[in-house]
Amino acid sequence: MSSDIWFSETLYPDWGQRFRIKRELARVQSEFQDILVFESFSHGRVMVLDGCVQITERDEFVYQEMLAHVPLLAHGEAQRVLIIGAGDGGVLRRVLMHRNLRQAVMVEIDGEVMRLAREFLPGIGGGAWTDPRAQVITGDGIAYVQRAADASFDVIIVDSTDPIGVGEVLFTDDFYRNCARILTARGLVVNQCGVPFMQAEELAETSARRRQFFPHVSAYVVAVPTYVGGLMTLGIAAKDASVGTQDVETIRARAATQGIGAESLFWTPEIHVGSFHLPPYIACHLG
Repeated sequence: MSSDIWFSETLYPDWGQRFRIKRELARVQSEFQDILVFESFSHGRVMVLDGCVQITERDEFVYQEMLAHVPLLAHGEAQRVLIIGAGDGGVLRRVLMHRNLRQAVMVEIDGEVMRLAREFLPGIGGGAWTDPRAQVITGDGIAYVQRAADASFDVIIVDSTDPIGVGEVLFTDDFYRNCARILTARGLVVNQCGVPFMQAEELAETSARRRQFFPHVSAYVVAVPTYVGGLMTLGIAAKDASVGTQDVETIRARAATQGIGAESLFWTPEIHVGSFHLPPYIACHLG
């Protein structure tokens, strides 16, 4: 007998999406949030935090590839990368695909997210959890950034929830000030800034904060099916003006050097370059 049990997302009060559940796999109340993992009929396994869909097996590649490959290839020579959040392991796995990478430090505040991802979504992180170049820390990303040495990372990738609850502190002046301090001379930080069609204030406020500490602030877009509302923005704050300005051939050459592209299902050099060309309804919020 087919299931008629549905999960309805609670991100927006007046609009949303729902999934028909094949079976519930786990429900945990961690120290920080409510975590639900279920198997859907349409999107494979799904992880939900505080009622909001975070990742699905079916479309995780879209978000993960763009969040990892774009900043590393825009930098071009990143050897040390700090990942904050991203407890499912997908960003870590994509970062570790880059041949030039020497170390990836991942700091996730909620150990239960990582435990459940490894148990129920093992394909997303794959072998990244045990890669010798990876240092996985269960802890506070804010505290880590405050303690880290000056100029100790080339790229910082922030994969957080929206600026509410546990993710709120990752959008503050103090956080971006410390990001600038611990980045190298050509360093950059990228973080998700919401879906502007529904969350335009996230991009506007985050861009204004980052501009206090970084000379070059921009954003690129990606359309993730389960992040409803159309294009999502990923904001970049950089010390180097060249970020986001490279042409397709430059990105293609860098990708070939790093061994990136053969496994990608969304990212291409053309999409990389095109993603920085923002529609006016989004660009107007960069300030």
